[in-house]
Amino acid sequence: MSHTNPSSPLWLFDLDNTLHDASHSIFPAISANMNVFIARVLGDGVTPATLEEVNAARLLYWKRYGATLLGMIKHHQVSAAHFLEETHAIGDLQQMIRSERGLKRLLRHLPGRKVLFTNAPTRYSTDVVRHLGLRRHFSHHVAIEDMHVHGQLRPKPSKLMMRRLLRKYGVSARRTILVEDTLANLRTAKQLGMRTVWITQYLRMSDPIGAAALPKMLKRPAYVDVKVKSLRQLAARLHRLR
Repeated sequence: MSHTNPSSPLWLFDLDNTLHDASHSIFPAISANMNVFIARVLGDGVTPATLEEVNAARLLYWKRYGATLLGMIKHHQVSAAHFLEETHAIGDLQQMIRSERGLKRLLRHLPGRKVLFTNAPTRYSTDVVRHLGLRRHFSHHVAIEDMHVHGQLRPKPSKLMMRRLLRKYGVSARRTILVEDTLANLRTAKQLGMRTVWITQYLRMSDPIGAAALPKMLKRPAYVDVKVKSLRQLAARLHRLR
């Protein structure tokens, strides 16, 4: 994995539902914490908001800003650090992690540098990668706390943040490959000129509150270069990323 070979790609790997199955038990735990947090913020100081009100806010902010957290910051002056700390306090993480076998070997055989690129907070994502045994396979770790542009939080799918990331690593978009489960992030990456890989095996729902089920057939959008069920299938599709 040479850092100097000009032909080697830079791989940007998402974490949740890409490298492990967050939908199994981690996302439900985070979602429950988020509901409690938002209900308290939206309440009147005595009575928390109803679940219906919480779900409406989560869905609105997710659609409008790409992340519930951004809406909570903008409209309710919530501290990002406080929000992330409370929502990711989920207990025995190691017991909750599910992943496919052979991840270390799969990452080791991909040519080029690998960067962990996640909207999750640093502490949580560091712990997940450690439990997966993958820390040594990533040259850098970009978590949500690192995604500020001009003093404002700009997580994925922010185009400004992604451009800044490419400048930081001194690599062109055409030499960069984003591996993700979230289509909105892949769409932005493709608009910038990156190559894109869509991982689908851990997807369960089409929205953050679990109201919309996924369609039975997941069609590959034009902005996705390679659609695979799992990372295990990626090695056989590398020729489509050249």
